[in-house]
Amino acid sequence: MAAYHLENVTLLITHYNRSRSLERQLAAFRRLDCQFAEVIVSDDCSREEHLNRIRDLEQTYGFRLVTTPVNGGLGHNINKGQDLVRTPYTLYVQEDFEPSDIFPQHFVDALLFMEEQPELDIIRFYAYFAYPVLKPVGKGFSEMIFRPWNLNHIKVYMYSDHPHLRRSSFLEKFGRYREGVSPDVAEYSMAISFLQKKGKGLFFNEFSSLFYQKNDNDEPSTVDRPHWRQSRNPLVLALREVYLKYRLVKIAWDIKFRK
Repeated sequence: MAAYHLENVTLLITHYNRSRSLERQLAAFRRLDCQFAEVIVSDDCSREEHLNRIRDLEQTYGFRLVTTPVNGGLGHNINKGQDLVRTPYTLYVQEDFEPSDIFPQHFVDALLFMEEQPELDIIRFYAYFAYPVLKPVGKGFSEMIFRPWNLNHIKVYMYSDHPHLRRSSFLEKFGRYREGVSPDVAEYSMAISFLQKKGKGLFFNEFSSLFYQKNDNDEPSTVDRPHWRQSRNPLVLALREVYLKYRLVKIAWDIKFRK
């Protein structure tokens, strides 16, 4: 297997109470021979048993661990980790994602896009759904096109917290993540800023093939989301339609007026 020496990229991993997931991810990157300039693990005040395990992993994998005495939320966790990055590019991944065997070759393509096109801010590798409007640019990637009149509310997430490559100057252009709020609010706020400041990004077309999100029974997701989103009850579905129309109005308002 080819070695991938990524000397101008820092791998930034945010972690919270999922040290076994973190270990799987680190092992996968090592197996794929992805060698980054530095690996930073930013922990959000995990329980002692997880911190002890991470410190053991630190000896094995040689990453840089940054902790905090109190839980500050995902926004704070990303901010403090990104502050330590010294390379031009950052690969951001939360701890529950594992790279697939085909990730390295496509990551190299993404990095080349970033180097050749200085106007690019982000390249996304994973999503639950395809971005609504995509313009193919080659090598399996497409440019995300924001159209205000599009009725798909997913259009707001040109930026997403899912695995992505970005310029390490990202916070200078788009501002710091909101702290002390839920992960969803932090992500939405950054997505709005990305659109307001005319961010530009690419999206990998086969968006579920480069990373696998693993939430097992031992370490389930640490983010709680409302059950009504998955309900098939007719009344709930009708209310959801009303809510989605409200969201479209709110998105338009936030892009124009939110500070």
